[in-house]
Amino acid sequence: MDKSISLYKTMGPAKVEVPSPQNFLRKHSKEKRLPQKKPFKYADHEKRKPPIPPRPENPLKRSPNKKNFIASNAMEVMKASPKKPPVCFVDSRKGDRHLLETSGIPKFINKKGYGEIPEYIVKIKEKKKEYETYLKDQFYKARPKQLHDEDRQRLLYGLKKNWEELNRQYLCLPVLIDTNRVKQHKQRLEHAMDQLEKDIKKVEEEPVIYIDFH
Repeated sequence: MDKSISLYKTMGPAKVEVPSPQNFLRKHSKEKRLPQKKPFKYADHEKRKPPIPPRPENPLKRSPNKKNFIASNAMEVMKASPKKPPVCFVDSRKGDRHLLETSGIPKFINKKGYGEIPEYIVKIKEKKKEYETYLKDQFYKARPKQLHDEDRQRLLYGLKKNWEELNRQYLCLPVLIDTNRVKQHKQRLEHAMDQLEKDIKKVEEEPVIYIDFH
């Protein structure tokens, strides 16, 4: 076995380096120290600001204000309208005054325009009136018109004339109807003549007739 290893079997190394009394631990000795201060210099790519311009020999002087503030204030006070005193009430014979505004009376009764109709309500009423007028005009235009007597007679004459023409075509049909085309033509004539007879009867019986154009 190595002799050096056998020395560590009991209480550590036999010879230990003892620190010197002159090399004792000093204050802030283990702290990191800043590098030595160097003079500041701008880099080549940086531009320095221009120097402050020199002070002029004759600087601009502010002209003194010649306004008479005392006289101007006096004129403003004389021209101003007098202030209205606050509305108060007296509740004792000694003349104890109290503000009327904080006595429980609502503020809005002293408001300007109190009791007047607001402008937006007036505008709403005007728009409503315009809309009602528009509806009346539309109703007047869209209402059915009465048929005059002259037009009624012309209508009746035209209906009878059409019935006579259809009746003439109906009488011209052959006695023997043996084809579908002739049968269908006869049915159309009969249907048209029946409708014309109903219209003629209605026009003759009704004294007043209205026409709806919609």
